[in-house]
Amino acid sequence: MSDREPPRRRVPGPARPRPDARRRPGPGARPARRPGQARPAAPKQLRLGSPRPRLRLVGLALTLVLTAFVVRLFQVQAVDASTYAAKAEQNRYVGQVLAADRGEITDRSGVALATSEDAYDITADPTMFAPGMLKIGDGPEQAAALLAPILGREQEDLVEKLRPENKALRYVKLASRQTPQVWKQIKDLKSALAKKAETDKSTPNVLSGVFSVATSKRVYPGGDLAAGILGWVNAEGKPGGGIELQLNKQLAGKDGKIRYAQSGGRLVPTAGSTETPAVPGSDVELTIDRDIQWAAQNAISDQVKESAADRGYVIVQDTRTGQILAMANSPGFDPNDLSDADPAALGNAALQDAFEPGSTAKVMSMAAVLQENAATPGTHVVVPNRLHRGDRLFKDDIDHPTWYLTLNGVLAKSSNIGTILATGQLGKTQAQANKVLYDYLRKFGLGSYTGLGFPGETKGILAPPDKWSTSQQYTIPFGQGVSINAMQAASVYSTIANGGVRIEPSLVRGAKGPDGRFTPAPKPAKNRVVDAKTAKTLAQMLESVVDDEEGTGTKARIPGYRVAGKTGTANRVDPATGKYHGYTSSFAGFAPADKPRVTVYCAIQNATQGSYFGGQICGPVYKKVMEFALKSLQVPPTGAKAAKLPVSFKQ
Repeated sequence: MSDREPPRRRVPGPARPRPDARRRPGPGARPARRPGQARPAAPKQLRLGSPRPRLRLVGLALTLVLTAFVVRLFQVQAVDASTYAAKAEQNRYVGQVLAADRGEITDRSGVALATSEDAYDITADPTMFAPGMLKIGDGPEQAAALLAPILGREQEDLVEKLRPENKALRYVKLASRQTPQVWKQIKDLKSALAKKAETDKSTPNVLSGVFSVATSKRVYPGGDLAAGILGWVNAEGKPGGGIELQLNKQLAGKDGKIRYAQSGGRLVPTAGSTETPAVPGSDVELTIDRDIQWAAQNAISDQVKESAADRGYVIVQDTRTGQILAMANSPGFDPNDLSDADPAALGNAALQDAFEPGSTAKVMSMAAVLQENAATPGTHVVVPNRLHRGDRLFKDDIDHPTWYLTLNGVLAKSSNIGTILATGQLGKTQAQANKVLYDYLRKFGLGSYTGLGFPGETKGILAPPDKWSTSQQYTIPFGQGVSINAMQAASVYSTIANGGVRIEPSLVRGAKGPDGRFTPAPKPAKNRVVDAKTAKTLAQMLESVVDDEEGTGTKARIPGYRVAGKTGTANRVDPATGKYHGYTSSFAGFAPADKPRVTVYCAIQNATQGSYFGGQICGPVYKKVMEFALKSLQVPPTGAKAAKLPVSFKQ
């Protein structure tokens, strides 16, 4: 056998038709294609393109964007660094003071005597007026020209503030406490300039750096009413006297603070802020009765004008409580507008003037004589026309034959000589008598502050008795050689009216805090000066001054009421020269005499027309004010008859 594999034999199969051969039709056979009919094409498959071109395109775009950022960053940090740094300065955090609302000052009934209303401080950011910001060199001048007529300020002053030496200064105050109308004018002008700047890029808004800070302005509804008591608050919000100064801490409250981000002078809300709220001041309620104050002010103003006097004052006091119902000065001033005020009138002369009281002080001498049992109202006193004591020859205000007076008559006729003789009985020696009298004067409050704590108050002058000159030993008993203020004089008579107990005068009833809670003022100090019997006797003696035809105070009579009072006419020390010139005319008293409720004291300095006697020019003032006060307080007459103590005796 051969190792070679035998060849495979090909098995014949069915013959394949040729392409152009026609099939015979038969059962199940597909129909033959017609000539010229094409065979349907097979579907094509989708094939993905290469991603590389797209990646190259995205990479190129990112490269361009990053290149732009790099170029811009280089421009900001290198090329235009100073410009953008300046703009960034406009986005700094700034702080402002939130002014506290100042408390009101009211009368005893709650009627506002001093209040506050909305106002605005006009401020500016000087850096926003720099040439680099406005693109002009005279920005401060243009702004000042627009603001000066609105604010009522000198244009040069505004320019100086808008272009300070400190180039980094961010805040200046152009005007304080302007009305809402003023700020509206500025705001409207500022808006108009801003609109114009939007349409015309070459025209800058020169007021873009001007802003406002909400605050308040002090207002005095009564004008000059009680101005001497209230004082004033100036345009900068600083108190300038009176209660405004004395109680400033209570009235002013506590300012707050706010710190916020700003851009171009506008608040950036999304940047956040910190704020310490302001604490409002307390409302202060005075003892003053607005209506009685008005009556007292009118009465004293009319008389000062009629007498062509330098000034005058009236004090009205509640005898039972020591509370001051009125304290009027003439001339006065309007705290709403101090531009026309007389500098000499800016104050409270009733507390700040020291003057010799004259015969109204004789009531203290008589109190000492009665309390020490040195004499009684009926004690006989022989009063010559002249009396030689020490180095002087003393006389009364008129020449007269020898008077035969009772001690009551000495007070009724206001005899200087009779008073010297009576007080001489206070001690075995004149030195002892001086010491006793001095002690009583001190108890009545002379030589001491009244206790009001009022700014600028004087305590007067009362030298110790060992310092009294030869003449003072005899003049002080009738009110010369010693000085007091008007409040001290009124307090003397209130002490007698109150049964001999001195109550420290008070001007403030209390204060109402921001929480609405009222806190009464501390109770005033009290001290007994003379006993009730002596006080009652003195009241009867003072009635003789007004009721008796020989008395010097007949013009102070009030129909239906028993009136106790005393006249005074003293040589006046001219404050300009320190020498005696002119007179201090006065009248002091209380009513009803037998059941006292109100004390009134009036004094007029240097009357130059008509009479200068206290009974003639101050008696009528006392009457007008007392009548009004009694009616206002609804004090009825007592209906009791006066004691009618004898004034003289027959030899």
